[in-house]
Amino acid sequence: MPDSKDSVSKVARLLYTNSGVGVLALGANGVQRLWKWSRNEQNPTGKPNSGLLMANDVPENPETAVPCIALSKNDSYVMSACGGKVSLFNMMTFKVMTTFMPPPPASTFLAFHPQDNNIIAIGMEDSSIHIYNVRVDEVKTNLKGHQKHITSLAFSTALNTLFSSGADAQLFFWTADSWEKKKSSVIQLPPGKAPVGDTRVQFHNDQIHLLVSHETQLAIYDASKMECIHKWVPQEALSSPITSASYSCNSQLVCASFTDGNIAVFDAESLRLRCRIAPSAYMPQPNSAPIIPQVITAHPQEPNQLAVGLSDGSVKVIEPSEASRRWGVGVAVTADKSGAENGRPSSSSAANKSTYINEPPIGTV
Repeated sequence: MPDSKDSVSKVARLLYTNSGVGVLALGANGVQRLWKWSRNEQNPTGKPNSGLLMANDVPENPETAVPCIALSKNDSYVMSACGGKVSLFNMMTFKVMTTFMPPPPASTFLAFHPQDNNIIAIGMEDSSIHIYNVRVDEVKTNLKGHQKHITSLAFSTALNTLFSSGADAQLFFWTADSWEKKKSSVIQLPPGKAPVGDTRVQFHNDQIHLLVSHETQLAIYDASKMECIHKWVPQEALSSPITSASYSCNSQLVCASFTDGNIAVFDAESLRLRCRIAPSAYMPQPNSAPIIPQVITAHPQEPNQLAVGLSDGSVKVIEPSEASRRWGVGVAVTADKSGAENGRPSSSSAANKSTYINEPPIGTV
């Protein structure tokens, strides 16, 4: 990510390319960087390059903006925004093809329609959702129901629906043809906890089960019924607030990051904790400023590889040691004394392979 280490350069959003040979990070200052590390004759070690830059239109006070990013299925296009207009970039040339949706209101979440890249769902800071057609430069419909800005959007092809979540802790279920609101739910927050903070949604590969993450919990919903079937709350060795969560590519695992630097890996079916990755396994040497894992994402083909975007602007790519090969399995992972609501975790501190992505490019930790 950006060379500077100030607060606005933190990694705010992070995606693997669908091909799995690159990581795309969007900083809180609107700058996005793409790293690729395919192994070939020109790059026999398979190490990432120094990162290719693409910059967004940003407001005068970018610290108040909500960065958002989405990648097309064929990796040809990426759209992103950071408080300003939405920019559509060509991933081959890294040039802006077009811009649209100038604020106010600003965009807060972006999602391509899974069957038509010309249709984009855009969550807004005024709590509305715009269904926008890029080809004709037109907002087809405007969905209203949330009370605060939109924090996440996810399409289900199996259910033909769009799910939305907002900073109001509400979940909405919209049909993807008539765009009617069908169902809604409110995530259950701890007593006395105000409905604030990002709520994120991501579909399981079956397009029925839905991962819902909030700083106070992880939950698995049956989206067809809008019912919560499993829930895990931070506790004991993992008691800090959750910053981000993601399904693995095969939807068998859920990985989550925490404000204290811990990363947890769960069985997706039950949210039983498999292992804990301690901050010392992937963090740089301790310094005066605390480093927080802001966002976590999973490799699209390797179920045990994940990438973490940090508050210092760097990105870490992490996987189990060769002796373990899978999270929570193998002699390199030792038992931790702390328990969990749905099972006991393991702790991994130095047994993992971690790659540091930043400027200057690449060193192995």
